[in-house]
Amino acid sequence: MADVAKEAGVANATVLHHFGTIDGVHTALMERMIAELVEKVMAIELTEDTEVSRAQALTTLFEAFEQKQASKLAAWLELTHQAGRLTNVRQVVRDVTRKKFHHQNVPEDVVEDVMLVCITLALGVGLFGQTLSEMLGKPPSRAKEMALSVLMLGLRQLEAERKG
Repeated sequence: MADVAKEAGVANATVLHHFGTIDGVHTALMERMIAELVEKVMAIELTEDTEVSRAQALTTLFEAFEQKQASKLAAWLELTHQAGRLTNVRQVVRDVTRKKFHHQNVPEDVVEDVMLVCITLALGVGLFGQTLSEMLGKPPSRAKEMALSVLMLGLRQLEAERKG
């Protein structure tokens, strides 16, 4: 709490009063990061060129988790069995699905499954991508590039099967 208060330039008591506990601080931080990500995704203009739109959305997602504080906080919440405190995640995924992808004639559960995989990969790349890439003698961005490539290929294949 002292570190949070110091970073915010306020007294410990102010942080404690506003958030209640350090758990409250963690939850608020993760919810803020999620809200910022959703805002960025919702701002992406979907165009006739679905490849460009997909690439923008995926890049935005991966960039959000490349910020070490986002991926570390998400990992910490999971590792301490506290991820359940993020009760808004399910609703956020549903909202994005309904508002952003409703016109693409893709079943909602398919969009949610794709989002599940994308978020999981983005989190993994955010946590370990640069380090593992460098350990393997690759450029720091290689894991991200490969994950994005695999996702784009998979999305093309899903679309082809759906049109099929």
